[in-house]
Amino acid sequence: MAGTLHSAPAAQAATPRLSVDLSASEGPVTRGANGALYGLSDDGVPSDAALAPLKLTSISQKPDGGLQHPNGDAVEVSKSFLRNNGATGDVNIMMQDIYQHWPYEDLGIDDYLTKVDSIVKKVRDADHSDRFVYVPFNEPDWIWYKLSVADQATYEKNRDRFLADWKTVYQRIRALDPDARIAGPNEAYYHGRFLPDFLSFAKSNNVLPDVMTWHELSPDSLRYFQSNYDNYRALEKRLGVGPLPVNIDEYANRRDLSVPGQLVQWVGMFERNKVKANQAYWDAAGNLSGNVVRSNIPNGGWWLFRWYAGLTGDTVKVTPPTANAIDTLQGLASYDTGRRQAQVLLGGADGDTDVTVTHVDPKVFGTRVTATVAETAWSGYEGAHPAPQVRSRLKLNVAADGTVTVPLKALRKMSAYRVVLTPAGKGAPRTADVPWSASYEAEDAAVTGGEIRTLGTVGNANGYAASGTKDVSPLAADDSKATFTVTVPRAGRYDLSVLYGNHSGAPATQRLTVDGTPVKTLTYGSTENDSYRGKQDGTTLELAAGQHTLTFTHDTGAVSLDRIDLTEHRTPAASYEATLADISGRVGYDYADATGTGTGALDLRPGGKAVFDVYAPRDGYYTVTARASDPVRLALHGDTVAARPDRPQRLYLVAGNNRVTATGATRLRSLDVSGDGSARDVLTYNAAKAQLAGGARLVDSAHASGGAYIDALGGSPDSTATFTVDAPRAGSYVLVVSYAHNDRRDNGHAYNTDILSRTAELTVGGTTHKATFKNTWSEDDFWTLGVPVTLAAGANTVTIGNATGPAPGVDRIQLAPVRG
Repeated sequence: MAGTLHSAPAAQAATPRLSVDLSASEGPVTRGANGALYGLSDDGVPSDAALAPLKLTSISQKPDGGLQHPNGDAVEVSKSFLRNNGATGDVNIMMQDIYQHWPYEDLGIDDYLTKVDSIVKKVRDADHSDRFVYVPFNEPDWIWYKLSVADQATYEKNRDRFLADWKTVYQRIRALDPDARIAGPNEAYYHGRFLPDFLSFAKSNNVLPDVMTWHELSPDSLRYFQSNYDNYRALEKRLGVGPLPVNIDEYANRRDLSVPGQLVQWVGMFERNKVKANQAYWDAAGNLSGNVVRSNIPNGGWWLFRWYAGLTGDTVKVTPPTANAIDTLQGLASYDTGRRQAQVLLGGADGDTDVTVTHVDPKVFGTRVTATVAETAWSGYEGAHPAPQVRSRLKLNVAADGTVTVPLKALRKMSAYRVVLTPAGKGAPRTADVPWSASYEAEDAAVTGGEIRTLGTVGNANGYAASGTKDVSPLAADDSKATFTVTVPRAGRYDLSVLYGNHSGAPATQRLTVDGTPVKTLTYGSTENDSYRGKQDGTTLELAAGQHTLTFTHDTGAVSLDRIDLTEHRTPAASYEATLADISGRVGYDYADATGTGTGALDLRPGGKAVFDVYAPRDGYYTVTARASDPVRLALHGDTVAARPDRPQRLYLVAGNNRVTATGATRLRSLDVSGDGSARDVLTYNAAKAQLAGGARLVDSAHASGGAYIDALGGSPDSTATFTVDAPRAGSYVLVVSYAHNDRRDNGHAYNTDILSRTAELTVGGTTHKATFKNTWSEDDFWTLGVPVTLAAGANTVTIGNATGPAPGVDRIQLAPVRG
């Protein structure tokens, strides 16, 4: 989107319309479509701050000790799932993932039963065992039983074998765990021929599943899921079964994952039918199916699910321009009369659209509303995305027939959008400050030594997503380059972002020239492969008004290019509206006066709290201001700060998402955050400062901040690295470890990349913190992990080790007081 979402003076006849009927309730918001298969790899991957805001309702994982993948054990990761708003959610155990090979090796039902016994005993004895759901078979229509064969006689033979095995396994699970919940049959797609046979058999033999599951793994699912679901519910009625809860425990293709405009199409159809659904596992575990960068950093897909988690009240009927169609404008909406809010999430198409909301009740909203429109864009699977930017905010009259139309211009199909309606109140709301921005596709550049590839189309659905469905293959030769012709409206500073892929085995570099003049060497961190998009930020160019050429020339490694974005420079800033925060306890909503706010204010009362999800582009200090009528207490990283109204606080934030909790008796309008992550007052200790023991050693690396990192750390209680640090004062600090490792298991899986995490004990004074460090794709890519700690004034020791396994390579540590 080049520029803003402008308000059209009147709707045009040809403008597509997405209609929302606030009088047509579909039932309470369930947030059922936010799950993921192997979305969690370890306790701590993803981080609590990345998980908690999404309010996950189900996940699917392997049985503990299963050989299919090296991590993602259900009981182990249930710890982080359950403590992060999943206490009432489901952990689906994919029981056949006990096997090593894909497809699963068929060693006979007796062999499988011994494995079933082991799995059930572990789960039955686990904490919160009531939250687990056994899924005894995975895609039996093609694995082991071949239920999809056309020949009827062969089908019946295979069907009868499966039904007998289903009954045997079902009864074995029940015998060991009488309270078990069992899901199935879990086909690779909806089987209209098989399901009547299955349900009839299961009913007559008293082996009906507690949860009905199947997969939707084709672009055609966007067209046919509704008819599949309707067919299933009609089948239940005909057979006198259920209604059973439904979990589509694998959905979407590679091209959908991480892409807000694709995901919103899937989420909308699952939510309106009130089914649970888990995104598929096409690549690596531990990133919520491509929606979390590293362990704690949101991308565009994460923000869509954050919006989804923020829907309250009931969902209401949404009528898109074309229903049940692939890659079209779709959406979902919620209506909360208590909060006096209506929210619409939409996306999936380029161009203009009108969002028309009907039955806007004047008793709830009054005669005028404020419409706030924000965008979450595609930032790649591994590209950070800041808090979604408000694109427009305007006051609109409610028509006599109770209709409000919000016109949107120049939507982008890979983006998703949120429209929030609230009572207008008096006064002028805060206007949207949208910087100029433009995007340029790599396939439109002048390319030397690279090829244009087509990716992620409907016909290549399991290809990776690419902006415009094309990219330029890795530029690896000495003379390979891509030259973009760009135009900027005025002289000034412009931020450059590059969507790229780098599978070089180490950070790669390109030389950037502007109009033939060398400007900078760009460094690209490693990505899973050269099509798995990352985003390179942090470059600001000084440009005169008019046309320029930007040339990216190979330097080291091999980098594929997808798209570049130029955005008029602004100091990073975001305003987090209190009326859209997560709330608990005694709170109220006040829209009487919108002056200087976005959507009104939150009345915090004793015992009430509001939790904000605050994005930071990098570790460092930011200015945090509570826009409030009275003092507010802000809690983060184990510390609580007393914030006076509208008085800036200098607080330390870690890269990615930070959960900030506000309490106090006050009228809270927003939490405003700005800055670029200052390192002033941060204590830094490079690897060479550590005292090493037990075989730990320094290894030279051009990519380490001090030219070397600590290797061979851990594996015994004696292998440690100890830093002596000097704290200027006692109190709460954040310990940030810069680390790297590339542990993985090559099991020859057809499509999954089996990466491993490492753990380490971080001992500060007498307190030990266990931390999990996700794979960084190479031993030379250094990421950061922040851990809240408490320091005494003066000398403190920080010891890093792992008595039972390897710790990550450590580049440096940093310590920063939470309050700067």
